Amino acid sequence: MSKNAELQDAQNNKNDEFYTQYEDIEAEMNAYVKFNPTVFQDKTILLPCDDPDRSNFVKYFVSNFRRFGLKKLIATSYRMNAHGKKLAFTKAGIDKKQLDGSGDFRSKEVTDLRNEADIIITNPPFSLFREFLAWVNPNEKLFSIIGNVNAITYKSVFPLIMTNNIWLGESIHSGDREFMVPKSYPLNASGYRIDTSGNKYIRVKGVRWFTNINYGRRHQPLSLMTMADNIKLSKHKQVRGHEYAHYDNYDAIEVPFTDAIPSDYDGVMGVPITFLDKYNPDQFEIVEVTDGKNLAQRPCGGAKVGGRNLYYRISIKRRDTRAIYYV
Repeated sequence: MSKNAELQDAQNNKNDEFYTQYEDIEAEMNAYVKFNPTVFQDKTILLPCDDPDRSNFVKYFVSNFRRFGLKKLIATSYRMNAHGKKLAFTKAGIDKKQLDGSGDFRSKEVTDLRNEADIIITNPPFSLFREFLAWVNPNEKLFSIIGNVNAITYKSVFPLIMTNNIWLGESIHSGDREFMVPKSYPLNASGYRIDTSGNKYIRVKGVRWFTNINYGRRHQPLSLMTMADNIKLSKHKQVRGHEYAHYDNYDAIEVPFTDAIPSDYDGVMGVPITFLDKYNPDQFEIVEVTDGKNLAQRPCGGAKVGGRNLYYRISIKRRDTRAIYYV
């Protein structure tokens, strides 16, 4: 399948042409700026999946261009069987024009713009997340992109998380988020609305920011109880009154909730992938991830408790066994 055909399939058949809400962009960017007020200063930002006339990413960064001290803002959009759009905004003004090609992010035309940029920010098609992240190249570029939380488990993504090259963003931790969709989008899901102007919106579950831009909460330690106090006092009935289960085929204990991580356990613990919403790399070390059939980097089969395969788990260890945690 050609690159343009793949992008067309992703945007039409898979229905993942979603327009991010302004307030969701603002909340995430504010976290970066609060931690480092000069994070965007003198930088060129590329928005490679953003219609200059519709994207809230474009509106947000144009509105904050001078406040952030940006050097340049570039936005491009894909147009099926047509020329894509391009916007370039500098202190001298705005320049809008058509691209020579369709605006496929993998084209040489857009890749050259990527090479010019310091930071890449956008909401790419979820179905092309793996390829988009590889195209961004997190080892060379700062970035912040939206994806599904299950992308954590991708073989091309998890090693980057494990080595602390990318992490989850600050502002979306759970629940769902509302996105505007094209007016041709079929509204067959339960969570949708149509505003007074006829714009369609749907709610999407499991959305997260993936980034390598730092923010303050990422370095705040989790406040945890001891194992004994969790067994006695945990709000979770699966934990309260029960000993922590040990995996049948892996030397680690099962911790079904992030707030049930025992503060005084020094061994390996298996936690849900949503642990990464509160992951502090100064407090914990990620060992690996497991799924229901395979244990990453191990030949012994999936992590099991009582013969039952578990959904993805991330194995972690405390970094500083001498740390004291206050409840």
